[in-house]
Amino acid sequence: MDLKTTYLGIPLKNPLIPSSGPLSHSVDSMKRLEDAGAGAVVMYSLFEEQIAHEAAELDHYLSFGTESFAESLTYFPNFGEYNLGPDEYVELLRKAKQSLEIPVIASLNGITVGGWINYASKLEQAGADAIELNVYYIPTDPLLTGADVEERYIEVLSAVKRAVKIPVAMKLSPFFSSFANMAYRFDSAGADGLVLFNRFYQPDIDLGTLDVKPGVTLSTSFAMRVPMRWIAILHGRINASLAATSGIHTSEDVIKMLMSGADVTMMCSALLKHGPQYVTQVLLGMEAWMMEHEYDSVQQMKGSMSQKSVADPSAFERANYMKALNKYQGLEIQ
Repeated sequence: MDLKTTYLGIPLKNPLIPSSGPLSHSVDSMKRLEDAGAGAVVMYSLFEEQIAHEAAELDHYLSFGTESFAESLTYFPNFGEYNLGPDEYVELLRKAKQSLEIPVIASLNGITVGGWINYASKLEQAGADAIELNVYYIPTDPLLTGADVEERYIEVLSAVKRAVKIPVAMKLSPFFSSFANMAYRFDSAGADGLVLFNRFYQPDIDLGTLDVKPGVTLSTSFAMRVPMRWIAILHGRINASLAATSGIHTSEDVIKMLMSGADVTMMCSALLKHGPQYVTQVLLGMEAWMMEHEYDSVQQMKGSMSQKSVADPSAFERANYMKALNKYQGLEIQ
């Protein structure tokens, strides 16, 4: 059974990739994912805010007291006691590349064009096989237009592409007024891949403390419906690789995404729930299904249920909305 695929121009032994998350916080954990059969791994995100904070704090310590004592003109802090989080990330990436045989994809999370983008080249120098640019942005300014937001995404992508020679994938949300057009624009701006879709973690209100609190809710397989639809629509229409993420929990979920047109599938919640060894179970389930249904390879099934391949392409558009409602309304209420 041939599970091989290609993502961002990188050959992979299979299309199952642990996505950015807690399981990549150590080399040991990433090694366990590799041993379980993962085709590649995406490291947890390095945030623009982390880099900006560290730079500001470093500047403070470098300049602190220089106006008080002449001796302070040569003062530097004790770097052995200074916690350089972003640099530790780069070092973890370097160690992961030394220990793992599968590709390691670094993750950068930011939304402005600034000095933090310089870390993209540091990630490349540390050995990253690719960079996943995770653009997580909630535009709350009522004077900021949709066109302004879209242009900001393109600017960040273009800046990172100028900084590195390795592939760059854009991890996106579906909340654009015309997502198909944005996918085309990202493709034209040089994105080597699109990761669909980012899950926005919504805050909650604690009625006991009257605080707004962050919260993480693990996904279910239902969450895969939106990325599956858009991957099916985009397959064959853009050059960029397509990675499916959100709601992928079972071997059946992986197969559906591949048939829709995904090059790879990314899994997080299921691995947090079941552990790294769950990768093996999903891969075995894929092979069993492919054998039963007489598929010899992932390449054979890829895109076979995309919009351009199915008998009724409207199933991915408005017609499906009407059919679903009519079917539900036709149910007898008990």
